[in-house]
Amino acid sequence: MSNVKEVIESGRAVLGIELGSTRIKAVLIDENHKPIASGDHEWENRLENGNWTYSLDDIWTGLRDSYKNLAADVQNKYGVTLKKIGSIGFSAMMHGYMAFDKEGKLLVPFRTWRNSTTGPAAEKLIDLFQYNIPLRWSIAHLYQAILNGEDHVKDVAYFTTLSGYIHWRLTGVKALGIGDASGMFPIDVEKKDFNEEMVQKFDELVADKNFPWKLRDIMPKVMVAGEEAGVLTEEGVKLLDESGNLEAGIPLCPPEGDAGTGMAATNSVAKRTGNVSAGTSVFAMIVLEKELKKVYPEIDLVTTPDGSLVAMVHANNCTSDLNAWVGIFREFAESFGIKVDMNQLFGTLYNKALEGDADCGGLLSYGYLSGEFITGVDEGRPLFVRSPESKFNLANFMRVNLFTALGAIKVGMDLLMKEEDVAIDSILGHGGLFKTKGVGQRILAAAINAPVSVMETAGEGGPWGVALLAAYMKNKAEGENLEDYLAKKVFEGNAGSRMEPDPKDVEGYEVFTERYKKGVAIEKEALKSLI
Repeated sequence: MSNVKEVIESGRAVLGIELGSTRIKAVLIDENHKPIASGDHEWENRLENGNWTYSLDDIWTGLRDSYKNLAADVQNKYGVTLKKIGSIGFSAMMHGYMAFDKEGKLLVPFRTWRNSTTGPAAEKLIDLFQYNIPLRWSIAHLYQAILNGEDHVKDVAYFTTLSGYIHWRLTGVKALGIGDASGMFPIDVEKKDFNEEMVQKFDELVADKNFPWKLRDIMPKVMVAGEEAGVLTEEGVKLLDESGNLEAGIPLCPPEGDAGTGMAATNSVAKRTGNVSAGTSVFAMIVLEKELKKVYPEIDLVTTPDGSLVAMVHANNCTSDLNAWVGIFREFAESFGIKVDMNQLFGTLYNKALEGDADCGGLLSYGYLSGEFITGVDEGRPLFVRSPESKFNLANFMRVNLFTALGAIKVGMDLLMKEEDVAIDSILGHGGLFKTKGVGQRILAAAINAPVSVMETAGEGGPWGVALLAAYMKNKAEGENLEDYLAKKVFEGNAGSRMEPDPKDVEGYEVFTERYKKGVAIEKEALKSLI
């Protein structure tokens, strides 16, 4: 305790703050990269005039509250008033659109990653660039505003992401970490910068509009992990710390997106590694050795915080419907007067799945509470389907619901592994699906036919990940890259528990996947019939 107190008082602790979709969390770490204090603030986006958004007041009120709660935690635990910090990193939800005029005024309400109104723009840009541009990318938002004839576009002097906006206001520096930048516009991974050829193509595309800007003029500077991206100004202090105790001059690392901080927090920045985050939704991120041979709408190409190319497969649905079924079993037990411990219930039912037939006994289900782009389903209709010949028992029922939680992501991952021959040495699993030891891990290993590891620290998440990036900037040795820093100084001796895929599970998952893909027609028919 006395050592931690001295680390804080001497200004050697490092701070990471991430703005997630429902929570803003601040984490303070010591010199061993261990969390020593935290604070958070819950918030929620709102639908206004057809756009999902957070107001500027939401952003700054939430940011200040999370920092205030962190400072209070430091005071309560260690009796220290937080004044000096070694370095700071900010991260946030990737993508979206924040556009400002030359006076720094927000021109239209923040358009978050959830907005899917950019279809015509994305389609045109994919054709122009021959590169996948998802609906949520910043460039798709900008071009859609141009297609819509929105008056504000001519006045844009700067557009950026949420993390880039916060960093700019706190430091005066218009910069973005390369991982977050890769969700704005395609990246040239050799030059560690926006793809210049595509920038020029975009300028040519909109030349007839006669805007007073070129694309490069209004975009942030791309920076990589380890670079210093400015310092906290006196004005920045006032925005962050309402107590005024925090001192200006603290160095900041490049602001990052939540995908990049997730990679840092799971030690998944090396080539041939990756991580799968499985909770309400699920996404897989694989660090590639080379460019993909073709464009896949199902696969986003982004980068690690130090600029390596990453294939990201994202599915909207994962555990929500599975959790609902577990809730039904809880109701059943409580109807008999049995008090249920939910951890025990999840553990019992999840482990029951391991007793089922390899292919789930012919059962089929879809946990689609919302639409699923990978399988071409526009809206959600959770379904459970079986034939008279299916082996309908509890083990197979739980197994099929676990299999289908990863069904859409499996379809996307198969494109990488079977069409592109992407090699994966290890995957780190994190999120709610992996809380029951050994079960979600085994199912994922079967789905991707690759070893899966789970480690305790993965639960620390993005705020810890951006704190690690801030620590790397401050403490790295001369020439030390991010991969080595994380492997040797953060995760040394913490490789997690590793599980190899079971060949029978792999074979069973392949049989299930063919059934799953054929059955999508049933799901689509349900959209027409089940209103």
